[in-house]
Amino acid sequence: MRRSVALGAGAAAVVGAAGVGAGVVLSDQDRRVRLERQARVWRLSTRRSVAWAVTKVRGSRASDERRAQLEEQFAIRTAEDVARVLGGMKGAIMKAGQMVSFIADGLPPEAQAALATLQADVPPMAPSLAEGVIRSELGAEAEKLFLDWDPIPVAAASIGQVHRAVMPDGRLVAVKVQYPGVDKAIRSDLDNAEFLYGLFASFALKNMDVKPMVDELRARMGDELDYRLEAMCQKEFADRYRDHPFIHVPDVIPERSSRRVLTSDWVDGMNWQEFLDTATPAQKHTAAEVLFRFAEGSIWHHRVFNGDPHPGNYRFHPESGKVTFLDFGLVKRWSPGELEGLSPILDAILAQDPEGTLKAVVHSGFLPPDAAVSAERLYEYCTLPYLPFQAEEFTYSSEFVGQTLQRMLDLAGEFSDVIRQLNMPPSYVILDRVVWGMSALFGRMGVTHRWGELLDEYLHHAPPSTELGRAEVEWRRRRLAAAQL
Repeated sequence: MRRSVALGAGAAAVVGAAGVGAGVVLSDQDRRVRLERQARVWRLSTRRSVAWAVTKVRGSRASDERRAQLEEQFAIRTAEDVARVLGGMKGAIMKAGQMVSFIADGLPPEAQAALATLQADVPPMAPSLAEGVIRSELGAEAEKLFLDWDPIPVAAASIGQVHRAVMPDGRLVAVKVQYPGVDKAIRSDLDNAEFLYGLFASFALKNMDVKPMVDELRARMGDELDYRLEAMCQKEFADRYRDHPFIHVPDVIPERSSRRVLTSDWVDGMNWQEFLDTATPAQKHTAAEVLFRFAEGSIWHHRVFNGDPHPGNYRFHPESGKVTFLDFGLVKRWSPGELEGLSPILDAILAQDPEGTLKAVVHSGFLPPDAAVSAERLYEYCTLPYLPFQAEEFTYSSEFVGQTLQRMLDLAGEFSDVIRQLNMPPSYVILDRVVWGMSALFGRMGVTHRWGELLDEYLHHAPPSTELGRAEVEWRRRRLAAAQL
């Protein structure tokens, strides 16, 4: 229960930290927008702080059972409040709320349901506004640029919404249109650095320097505003995985894309919830392996990966076993030396080597050399998320993901002595989001696999351990042969 309450109270504290970014010159209108956004967050923080104080007073004289009940009710109401407020705030603050919802597996079911709304579609903009963006960005009316244009969006997210259209040559396409003014809202949030430092501080480990971590997120979130960058990344991934046996990335239509409009091939397929509700255990097993191979292959083979494992970014094709990957706005590229600093940690953990783990963690900057923690104690903590890879076979569950997160993040829990001395280098922030995001998806699918064997293929170039692995190796062989012609 401690972690559930910590997240409930932390969510209020996170969104309640406010400040004014130094050196940012704002117009009167922009200043009003910023103040209005901060006021909404401040009111949320105040409400949750008062509610937490009342909960503490009521619980001080209650039995342990009643106190636990009060704290669970507080966590649920806080999640509902956070979802209601942040869900209506497009931009960086909603993105922060989505990151909060990523660890909802550690909360009561009612709180999970509330925060899950932050991962769902948001209210769309009016058709006339979307068409105005098309006109200003592409220089003509949507009806002239497309043989057919559906003014009703098929999806709406924190930065833009997607429309279905038909190109003059008959190709069915998806047109992502950025909300008018959302760039100002996000840049205001991102420029207001002190606000964001406070926004994440209450979720950070006590010893963690949040400034470089937030700066890394600011850089990646700022990139999402320019759809030209996303188009470049999507094209790179589409070319890299072209004709892949089970990974598909839609092609970009460059002549219908710009800074605030991104057009790509339309893809039919099941969304996450449809797949979760109808897929057989065998189909979920295959899909989980595809998601795993896409992430690990991108990280270890290509040194560039999609940092947004949002459930809405996949389309599933159960009959063929393929998965289509969407949305390349948040892409992380490894700088020289970054990945090399991570692999020794994984090798030591997977080899169940406490001394090696301590040495690698210190060398990579996660722990100061003079930290007062034993190798065994550190290893016991660091191995928690890698238990699936140490076992011969492991079944993910939401309970495992939630309980592991609780144990790893609870400052008052069993590993508090380790947690308070750790610090995450900023270059691994996006990777950590991918690791836990994928774990949450596997947990919801309830899939069983020999995860260690899969990872060994990417870490140490081990022979393929599954049919999908063998198909991928054959695909690489054909690609290499074609490139040498």
